[in-house]
Amino acid sequence: MTRSADKAGPLLELQDLRVELDSGVDVDDDVWLKLYRGEVLGLVGESASGKTTAATAILGYQRRGAHVVSGRVMLDGRDILRLPPSELRSLRGRLISYVPQDPSMSLNPALRIRTQLTEVLEVHGFGQTPADREQRLQEMLAEVLLPTGDKFLARYPHQLSGGQQQRVVLAMAFACQPSVIVLDEPTTGLDVTTQAHVLETIRQLTATHDVAALYVTHDLAVIAAVADRVAVMYAGKLVEIASRDVIFHASRHPYTRKLLAAVPSMKATTLPESIPGVAPRPGQRPPGCAFADRCGWALDTCRAEVPPLEADAEDHRTACWRWRELVDEFGREGGALEARSTKRTEHRRPVVLEVAGVSAWHGDRKSLHRVGLTVEEGKCIALVGESGSGKTTLSRCVAGLHHGRIEGSMLFRGQPLKRLAGQRSRDTRQEIQYIFQSPYSSLNPRKTIAQLLERPLKVFFRLSRSEAEARMVEALEHVALDASVLDRYPDQLSGGERQRAAIARALAAQPTLLICDEVTSSLDVSVQSTIVELLSRLIEETGVGMIFVTHHLALVRAIAEDVAVMSDGRIVEAGRTLDVLDAPQADYTRRLLADTPQIT
Repeated sequence: MTRSADKAGPLLELQDLRVELDSGVDVDDDVWLKLYRGEVLGLVGESASGKTTAATAILGYQRRGAHVVSGRVMLDGRDILRLPPSELRSLRGRLISYVPQDPSMSLNPALRIRTQLTEVLEVHGFGQTPADREQRLQEMLAEVLLPTGDKFLARYPHQLSGGQQQRVVLAMAFACQPSVIVLDEPTTGLDVTTQAHVLETIRQLTATHDVAALYVTHDLAVIAAVADRVAVMYAGKLVEIASRDVIFHASRHPYTRKLLAAVPSMKATTLPESIPGVAPRPGQRPPGCAFADRCGWALDTCRAEVPPLEADAEDHRTACWRWRELVDEFGREGGALEARSTKRTEHRRPVVLEVAGVSAWHGDRKSLHRVGLTVEEGKCIALVGESGSGKTTLSRCVAGLHHGRIEGSMLFRGQPLKRLAGQRSRDTRQEIQYIFQSPYSSLNPRKTIAQLLERPLKVFFRLSRSEAEARMVEALEHVALDASVLDRYPDQLSGGERQRAAIARALAAQPTLLICDEVTSSLDVSVQSTIVELLSRLIEETGVGMIFVTHHLALVRAIAEDVAVMSDGRIVEAGRTLDVLDAPQADYTRRLLADTPQIT
């Protein structure tokens, strides 16, 4: 029996929610969601699908310029959207908590961990005495498997790993034992081992405290591991809701099936199936079904009328005019569409980069220990490992961005590389491009996307204005964006759109060696598959060499010919990707594979 059939009924319910911008353009429309005690409801969809807007409405909050114009958010019989601001502030953190995507942005860098955890309890009046709050503080830390001693509590956020930061945020969210918790991409950017621990923590806390949880993510493999039911959103509307198993094995909506086909597999050396076109943004959504222009099964009716969210006897809800017809057709297909095979070549190619015996320090701490790797033209080598394993330090050494001490040899096209990028020639800087993990910090918020893309073109090429504009549009099209974003600022784009703009900026320089540092960690699966397909095509067509840093082992299987597994600043296993992933020799590699979430 699913929770939706539980006689106790939902703890929280979004009813007919509509959110509009100041211009009157709708972001979300006709959203209905039910949350039950002890259940995790997964909310998935592409960037700008409206899932975060719906999730934050549960807290009675909307981003600047957006407003709830109709609908209700019912919590134990009360519509929280009608509460006065003082009651709403008291409710947040006490009855409804929120876990953000980036813990480093939500923790105060100037306050110690003890201060921040205690503050949550004090603000909401938890406990009668300081002793009560201290006892709860110890319980909070134990619940999320963090040290309870004074030494840990005296640290500042920057002194914790990414996984520890996220666990502190989880402790804060569960501090006052709320009834509802909203988790907004809480494991994005975490390595697979840390992610597995955080997901297990979320499952245990939700069950232990009988909390109703909404888990927002673009990672369907994570949803398969943590959710009881799954709701799929597209262009501000719900298109399918069902139990986890039904969504992953008997989905009915064409969009859901396309999303599943875009998920990289740990069992096949194939490129994931990308979804053609892009999701329409608010204000650009067509009449009828918004997915019609990207759907291979659309009819004239689909383009003219909005399909209702219909339910069957098992409470499987689908918003598609043709879902009854397509059930049989999907069954004949035998699941997702066949993905395209990646091309593997055995012959040796010219070496672009050769790293030998490289050691590096952060201050007095040695973070790399005599590491070596080789990158050939038209070849991708993946670097995998937990946070702190040295992947990014090695990448930054190659890019000339590591300002600490470096020993060893780095040759680019047979010539020694200067240690810092500023010491290198313009041609070398143009040929080695770096794409950072976080577009929030790598894109200047005061410049438009056009200005950001124009910069490498001015520095490295002599182009006319029309040639530069054509190059910018071409770079954007490569990453599934169009010219309409050129006049926008980074904060006017979704997180996934920001990362695509950052990738476009690197591609505009036409590099010979491309270093991708967790570039897909913040992207939804459809855009991720588009980016992986793009990068694979660039490798094949231009002969660019690539270092692909990631914690997503299924992507490694799809894009990289070779892989190097790093731990504690050392390469513990390296070789052909299929050999390493199918028959790992190191215990550490086997543990990474075991911790990787998969759709089964």
